[in-house]
Amino acid sequence: MKDYYEMNYNCPSDSFPYIIKSGDTLYNLAKRYNTTVEAIMAINPGVNPNNLQVGQKICIPKGGTPEPRCPVGTFPYTIKQGDTLYNLARRYNTTVEAIMAVNPGIDPNNLQIGQIICIPKGSTPPGCPPGTFSYTIKQGDTLYNLARRYNTTVEAIMAVNPGIDPNNLQIGQIICIPKSSTPPGCDGLYHVVRPGDTLYNLAMKYNTTVEAIMAANPGIDPNNLQVGQLICIPKGHMPIPCPGGVIYEVKANDSLTSILLRFNISVMDLMEGNPNIDIKNIRPGQKLCILPHKDRGCPCPKGTKPYTIMSTDVPPNEPVVVFLARKFNTTVEAIMIANENLSPGHFEVGKSVCIPKM
Repeated sequence: MKDYYEMNYNCPSDSFPYIIKSGDTLYNLAKRYNTTVEAIMAINPGVNPNNLQVGQKICIPKGGTPEPRCPVGTFPYTIKQGDTLYNLARRYNTTVEAIMAVNPGIDPNNLQIGQIICIPKGSTPPGCPPGTFSYTIKQGDTLYNLARRYNTTVEAIMAVNPGIDPNNLQIGQIICIPKSSTPPGCDGLYHVVRPGDTLYNLAMKYNTTVEAIMAANPGIDPNNLQVGQLICIPKGHMPIPCPGGVIYEVKANDSLTSILLRFNISVMDLMEGNPNIDIKNIRPGQKLCILPHKDRGCPCPKGTKPYTIMSTDVPPNEPVVVFLARKFNTTVEAIMIANENLSPGHFEVGKSVCIPKM
């Protein structure tokens, strides 16, 4: 090992020492220093080109310039993160085949950051046909949401972009979009898909059904909603069944705690009136069925301990459950969930309740 490193420190004439950095390959070093992989390997016997180690010392044959000699009609380009030959071809108005032709031996599936390649000249973006405009792909884009956004179809976009792979759009890729002067028709309102959205929770939020949303969005894939996708929510919201209760629309500042305190109901009451919602993920605009409180009674769940409320737990200006949350270093929501059968008004002197263990 000592002899190996000494060899690398004492490089032959017409070469210089180089310390391997993250991302280096013999190919991009050869391109960077205007030499060849074979020439590098010839003065570094025993080096494994497929297993370069960060900090490893090798010798590089001296070259004339740090950039490759690109043929006439081309220019050098340094590969950056996210680059592919396809998006480079689109960006510089050329083809993958043309780039590969002036870079013999390049591996299109293994471009290295820092690798220098030659690009055929023609730096203007590709011309889009009349009636279309150019669009640069951004993170999260799909042909479906672009079609919805610009009131066209996936088929129309693909027709003006022959060879495009709809399942492998690249950030920075330039495509042509058919023009449209009006937004897509929607007899209702639009919703922009956010992380975590599903057709089911959108149906609950807007008081409609999954079937109605799908009917208003032909071709939508309910199992593959895209963040930023535009969805039409149809009119004619169905009434929430709430016999014996009242309908309440969740406000922007509402939480599970504020709703339980406002209506003096228990978690079990809220779940009974709204069996299909996630009570820990209540959203503004969502409509809830608020049923009157029922005392159902239940033992303390695992992870809690019984506690009998004392007179000293009853402050003059706030609910007892709020005082208990502060006293036991927990939250009102955690106490209410541990006492699903109780409303805030049932926390009174002498009442046995369950307190989450901390």
